[in-house]
Amino acid sequence: MAKYQDYYEILGVGRDATQEEIKAAYRKLARQWHPDLHTGKDKKIAEEKFKLINEAYEVLSDPEKRAKYDRLGSHWRSGEDFQPPPDFDWGAWDLFDLGAERERTGFSEFFELLFGRSPFRTRTTFRSRPVRGQDLERELEITLEEAYRGAVKEIQLASEDLCPRCGGLGVVDNRMCPQCGGVGTMRRTRRLEVKIPPGVQEGTRLRLKGQGGEGLGGGERGDLYLKIKFAPHPLFKVKGRDLETEVKIRPEQAVLGDKIPVPTLDGEVLVKVPPGSKAGTRLRLKGKGLPSPTGERGDLYVRLVIDIPESLSPQERDLYRKLQDQRRGRVGL
Repeated sequence: MAKYQDYYEILGVGRDATQEEIKAAYRKLARQWHPDLHTGKDKKIAEEKFKLINEAYEVLSDPEKRAKYDRLGSHWRSGEDFQPPPDFDWGAWDLFDLGAERERTGFSEFFELLFGRSPFRTRTTFRSRPVRGQDLERELEITLEEAYRGAVKEIQLASEDLCPRCGGLGVVDNRMCPQCGGVGTMRRTRRLEVKIPPGVQEGTRLRLKGQGGEGLGGGERGDLYLKIKFAPHPLFKVKGRDLETEVKIRPEQAVLGDKIPVPTLDGEVLVKVPPGSKAGTRLRLKGKGLPSPTGERGDLYVRLVIDIPESLSPQERDLYRKLQDQRRGRVGL
């Protein structure tokens, strides 16, 4: 009698797990227990675990197989003798799918009983399944100017790749691999050119296909995701696609109004300061912020800061004194 296999327990996921969660759990366990990364007695243990991991993924990643498996209910315990419920719908199962068994060589009796079992028992052999490499994520710092105009940046990416000499086993001809020192991996640095599109926002993740972790057993490489971070800017603060900056003006400019130069990502522009402007007044420059992918731009907000002179000439001090007296109503100018 076959032993019941709890595929959810094998992958370490709940019975309500999504397909993405099932895939992520499989990739993690498959890399951990891939036989190519183990030797000696550990390799035999890894092969058995890897078979069960593959078997669980074979069932739970297929909506039809998963639905059929779930009909058994959740009252079974892993390793129990499997006895289907009396009212179980065997018509939903293909017990004698010879082709299916040939494709699933190495799976458990429980799997063969439910998904395809030949009336002739054949000796099974283990075949390792290629495992896709892990996706990697790194942070990429860029300037506001690069985000505004776009750029091509060269980055260095350090990664641990399988040793090309021993294929990750750490052993060559029953001896420690001379190239990797027996660890099975080698650290290498790659130089990559990354195209930064104009209008990219902070937090955007750029995908570099095939630049992630190395696969196992002939599996393809994972992808590299670069998360955009803006470097601190000496003039501007970023608020989404809007920018903020501070500009100092003199007291007489605040009182009488004036035209002042204001920095933007396109260069300096002259901006009119209204008469009677107070400290903290914000002036809006429409369309001078960061662009969106469609070309629409945010705004630039200019915060006025009244700059009190640290030193005054005798003439300036005299003028301020007369102004003070005028405000007090004691003398006229």
